[in-house]
Amino acid sequence: MIGQLRKALKRTFGPDMVLLHAPSVWDFRKEVILQGPLADVIPSTDEFEMYPIGLTSIASYLEANNYNIRIANLALRMLREPEFDVAAHIGAFDSDLFGIDLHWLPHANGALGIAELVKKVHPEAKVLLGGLSASYFHEELIENPSIDFVIRGDSAEEPCRQLLQALREGRRLETVENLTWKRPDGTVVVNPLSFIPADLNWIDVPAYDFMTHAIFKYQTLEDFLPYVEWLRYPSTMLLNSRGCTYNCAICGGSRSGYAMVTGRPSAAMRSPEKLVSDAKRIATFSKAPIFMVHDPRIGGVPRAQRFFGLFKSAKISNELVIELFYPADSDFFSMVRDSTKAWSLQITIESPDPKIRKMNGKFPVSNEVLEKTLEAALLQGCGKLDLFFMVGLPGQDAASARSTIDYCRYLVDRFGADPRLQFYVAPLGPFLDPGSRAFERHELGYHRRFTTLEEHRMALLGPTWREMLSYWTDWMSRDEIVSVTYEVGAALNDLKYEAGLIDAGTHSIVASHFKIAQETFPQLDAIKLLDEPERSEALHALADRVNAANTASLVGEDELKWKTSTGFRLSWVLARHLMISLFLELGRAFARFVGLYDTSVADVRRLDSCDTVV
Repeated sequence: MIGQLRKALKRTFGPDMVLLHAPSVWDFRKEVILQGPLADVIPSTDEFEMYPIGLTSIASYLEANNYNIRIANLALRMLREPEFDVAAHIGAFDSDLFGIDLHWLPHANGALGIAELVKKVHPEAKVLLGGLSASYFHEELIENPSIDFVIRGDSAEEPCRQLLQALREGRRLETVENLTWKRPDGTVVVNPLSFIPADLNWIDVPAYDFMTHAIFKYQTLEDFLPYVEWLRYPSTMLLNSRGCTYNCAICGGSRSGYAMVTGRPSAAMRSPEKLVSDAKRIATFSKAPIFMVHDPRIGGVPRAQRFFGLFKSAKISNELVIELFYPADSDFFSMVRDSTKAWSLQITIESPDPKIRKMNGKFPVSNEVLEKTLEAALLQGCGKLDLFFMVGLPGQDAASARSTIDYCRYLVDRFGADPRLQFYVAPLGPFLDPGSRAFERHELGYHRRFTTLEEHRMALLGPTWREMLSYWTDWMSRDEIVSVTYEVGAALNDLKYEAGLIDAGTHSIVASHFKIAQETFPQLDAIKLLDEPERSEALHALADRVNAANTASLVGEDELKWKTSTGFRLSWVLARHLMISLFLELGRAFARFVGLYDTSVADVRRLDSCDTVV
């Protein structure tokens, strides 16, 4: 009787799957690695603790089908709590299945390390990996004894449901779409890559409803936080699409990259109606800016017009931040201005040289056309305009990369040192994206140092980001990429301070961290030649200096952030949603307790609203 009750309670409240997000390096707390400016221009730290938003849509979709799904951001917990016991935390989850994201390659070390840890803590549990990088390296991954399953493609929600149902009901795993797995005798099976949804309207992505109720359901905030500073700066996003209509040479999310890795022949769009619905949901709990991933025009100008018309009617007060992939005129920016309470813009042009931009595939226009776009945006009330440059591009030599300094100086003069126009530089690193044209096509001038996932995994241990760099080009060596990145970043830091675009404190911090990085590089080069234990002792003696060199060595920590009041709000809409979620959860719990599992819901939803492209 007691045993049956215990089983019923586990069935009711226990997690069917736990989704784990690993740090870049496992265990970074024991390592001393100069990762430098690799994360200077993104919200998260150099451990890339911001987990893929696909984890939320997977969890939401599975919970709607009566599965209990937990998310645990291990990377964030490790960053916030130096003594955090990862093994004990994983051990507290009584689950038969653990999912780990390996979306981008900078998580190769951490994801595999966490997979091995899960097997030590839960020897009988199954380990599942997914994401773009996992999809690319699925055959290598499945040979790892710590990994039982790999789900391929960019839409793991339905294949995960099929896998959970097959495991629960003892069905044949051959029926699970997009799954790579191995039989008990070790034979590897690669199921067809057949689940490729034609659009993004069939799921919630990001799944904000799930996130708000899951915090209460599981009584934890820390496991669900996206990145370390989210409570202070709670940015949110709208996902325009999975896949892209553009084919930039260095991007694994490009059209050709998605075709190779996910089998997707065209981008899967989220409708304007769904995007605005997502924005309205965000506005119930956050006042912070909303970032729209991808150019609003990616699905065509009429689709963008529809979105902005609906956004205007919704009267959403949050600032909207958009991207541009090609030039825009005053008419477009006027539409954006009239549809929003406030708006800002990010443009990644990569290089001031139009020929290099054409080789890469983004903003292949003259600088005159580019500057007309900047001018139109500023005249139409753009609140902040961030312009991004890169070192390590196809066709770019050291002199071309340095020309970024003169071009930004010209822009300062051209726009009268307008404080809204800011510019940043970052290296292409640490790795080339698998599936990108730069990774796959040697004629573009890239020379790969690493081919296997294991090589990328070990490279993340440094001891500097020069050792991590997975390539050199026909035009620049790895040493040049490192030195020129710092040179351009230091010059832009000085230029922005001289022009009044940043304050003295920001300039001073970046300059001092840049100097520490310059001084520490040769010291680390000497240390790596030592034998153990002298090598480890010398590395840890430099830990404080390396930590300084790993933050704000090119860009101030707050430079990329938009001004915002306190980020959170509690509205009656959110309160009503939480009450509805509570009643729905009680209903699911009762169904699970008595053994009723409705596993047909997803099949119905798929037939009704999820057309596939294959």
